[in-house]
Amino acid sequence: MKDTISVSKEDYLKAVLEAESEGQTVISATLAHWLGVSPPAVSMALRRLRRDGYVEMKSDGVVRLTHKGRQTAHRTALRHHLIERMLSEMFGMPWYEVHDEAERLEHAVSPAFEARLLERLGQQGTCPHGNSVLPESPAKRARRGLRTLAQGDEDTDYIVASLYERDPRLLRFLHENGIAPGGAVRVLRKNYDQTLAIETPFGSTTLGAPAAEKIWVRARTERKKAS
Repeated sequence: MKDTISVSKEDYLKAVLEAESEGQTVISATLAHWLGVSPPAVSMALRRLRRDGYVEMKSDGVVRLTHKGRQTAHRTALRHHLIERMLSEMFGMPWYEVHDEAERLEHAVSPAFEARLLERLGQQGTCPHGNSVLPESPAKRARRGLRTLAQGDEDTDYIVASLYERDPRLLRFLHENGIAPGGAVRVLRKNYDQTLAIETPFGSTTLGAPAAEKIWVRARTERKKAS
């Protein structure tokens, strides 16, 4: 469990933004689970964020970002995105390791360094996991022709478009089984227990539903649509 002092307001605001993008109704328990902190710590943090005008909480208990809070969350997400790209594109760090490193560094980036990263990398590219700067909802991904691997058809080839990046154990597991952004994967069979028999460049394996739902793919024959 993280030391509650080290979990900044930026972590909370970015967590609300990310959870919203995944269709979750954000309440205190959501943030406690998301950030790995205790419910009392979340309650204290939310009181401060509400006092300072970053979030609103109505009688339903749902946490909503104010305009000020959303701006801060967007800025933190941008810094995270730029650091991931810097670590991968400039320093060659493996894609399955950059997220946690960026989580640590994103709060230390000065405006001047952020500007230099923007100048060098641009704001429109995707991170090493295939994700854009701001979190995308499942509906928006579907409009771009993407689906989760769990929704894939049998005997069909796919290209991995993006991965859920906030679980380091999942990322390493996928890497060890030959699943990577931009890589090929074939759904061989959908089993009765909701597991998938798949084939990757590393060979054949079985993937459980929780992991398959975190992998967004496009049909291999489909051309990538412009964002």
